[in-house]
Amino acid sequence: MTNGHRVTVFTPFDFYEGQKIYIESGPRKGDWEVIGVSAKKVRLKCPVSFREFEWNRFCYHTKEQVFDTWPQKD
Repeated sequence: MTNGHRVTVFTPFDFYEGQKIYIESGPRKGDWEVIGVSAKKVRLKCPVSFREFEWNRFCYHTKEQVFDTWPQKD
């Protein structure tokens, strides 16, 4: 019997236009509205200053899972 390996899984966040988001920490911390999305970029607007920024996608949704095998072979 195996105890498994505790692994943190990162999944790119699936933004959509019109979405209101809050980034909890880091240099982009705060409230934002998603005003554009492409396969590689996300465009955000600050609801206070109304400034707009386009960045490479950077937000990830995380969870922890137990895998029987780690690292996994693709």
